[in-house]
Amino acid sequence: MDSHSTQPARRTLLKGAAAVSALAATSLSAPPAVAAVRPAAVPLAARRLSLPSGISTGDVSSDSAVLWSRASGPGRLHASLRLVDPEGRVLRGRHGRTLNLRGSRASAATDFTAKIDARRLPAGARFAVELYFEDEHGRRSETGRGSFTTAPAHGRGRWHESRPQSFVWSADTAGQGYGINEEIGGMRGYAAMHATRPDFFLHSGDTIYADGPIAAEMEEPDGNIWRNVVTEEVSKVAETLNEYRGRHRYNMMDANLRAMYAEVPVIAQWDDHETVNNWYPGEILDDPRYTVRDVDTLATRGRRAWQEYMPIADRRALRPGTGFEPTRIYRHVERGPHLDLFALDMRSHKSPNTDGQETEQTRILGEDQLQWLIRSLRSSRATWKVIGNDLPLGLIVPDGAGQESIANADHGKPLGRELELARLLSAIKKHKIKNVVFLTGDVHYCAAHHYSPERAAFRDFTPFWEFVAGPINAGSFGPNELDLTFGPRVDFQQAGPPLGSPRSGEHQYFGHVDVAGDGSEFTVKLINANGKVQYTRTLTPQR
Repeated sequence: MDSHSTQPARRTLLKGAAAVSALAATSLSAPPAVAAVRPAAVPLAARRLSLPSGISTGDVSSDSAVLWSRASGPGRLHASLRLVDPEGRVLRGRHGRTLNLRGSRASAATDFTAKIDARRLPAGARFAVELYFEDEHGRRSETGRGSFTTAPAHGRGRWHESRPQSFVWSADTAGQGYGINEEIGGMRGYAAMHATRPDFFLHSGDTIYADGPIAAEMEEPDGNIWRNVVTEEVSKVAETLNEYRGRHRYNMMDANLRAMYAEVPVIAQWDDHETVNNWYPGEILDDPRYTVRDVDTLATRGRRAWQEYMPIADRRALRPGTGFEPTRIYRHVERGPHLDLFALDMRSHKSPNTDGQETEQTRILGEDQLQWLIRSLRSSRATWKVIGNDLPLGLIVPDGAGQESIANADHGKPLGRELELARLLSAIKKHKIKNVVFLTGDVHYCAAHHYSPERAAFRDFTPFWEFVAGPINAGSFGPNELDLTFGPRVDFQQAGPPLGSPRSGEHQYFGHVDVAGDGSEFTVKLINANGKVQYTRTLTPQR
């Protein structure tokens, strides 16, 4: 893998020279027991390279974007960005610009994935994107086409009006054995999200289900037969690096997902199923399906595959290392004067899943991430501060005799992981940080929760909202009970039957947010996979 910075192939640059660094996915060598595997699609005879997993963009801010693709064999990633109008027509004349970027080489060491970190782009600009690879003989691969729009520019005043923007969020892709069923049109939830034409997609975790085998057929709770597209890598729980990679390759076989990712940038989080259900660092599995029982070994492989396949911008996530260096996954994506997004990592630094009754603080974020979040919120000048928490705040999520999330099912004073959340909420109040909204997934149903100190055992915080959405293509569950320590109230909730199928689309959910151009409204909708709005709530900011 080449890890050096590169320059555009042609100096037709936008608003001056663009600083572009090309980054292949992490260059960690495979664990000794896991040899790098050439995808089966690569033929022995030389032929034109293809893009078997399509293209995607990610972590798009007002001046940067990550461009991603995967080739069918070795090659160097190239990109062409053209300014277009809102209808997608290429701009000509003095307004027309083309930016050509040359990235790193994709090889078996990165499962033939590669990324380009495009920087110093103009704000509020829509780009048509072409991505392709060149092999060692200069032969050009097929071309992947898509688009993205950079976030609005920061104005002179805090309440400067910019263009409106919208985004969607959800979680839980290909879980409980529900994979790609072409009889119903594949992963239809992605088509429903795509149809809303969002500016970006916050994937709130469980981007794959590495611990859930996908069979060619399975019986649904109502007796129908669900038929999946299958590959060898999804036939068992993932343990090797190639099996983890294969889970990502599998999801990107879905036409709906590929179409959306080509046109809607993703901000990806990870949760437990990227490795194994409800895991925490240091855990030893007691599961006969696994020959590798050390969760840290599995998590290192799972995280490496996740970082290879997700278009994340933090450069530290793409350098050699263990996969557990600080700030590799939690990050801040600025989206103009009225929206900042903080994507958390509630998995890598997590304490064991006890009953949560400890009188001393236990970890869900870890001290470094907690202090980073408080500092970042304090320095934010955006009207709305959205925190993407991949585990819910107040919902009780049992893990056997222990607790998987923050809540401990005790409605009294904060204990265990709740003490860390209490510190965050107190800091938000102390520093007068306004208009903080939490968005989450994980529990496989949709809900709206309002938290208020007047209902709480712990009262040193200001009221706030948390919205829940998912699954997008997995079995349904819920609803879960709420722990009342922080005073939550259910404003809305809707759940499907246990292990309910995605077939009807009725109990697959995503959230949609509209942010007004002047920041004066933050409108949340909870929508099912048929595109039907189930709930709407409009928030107005404290000034």
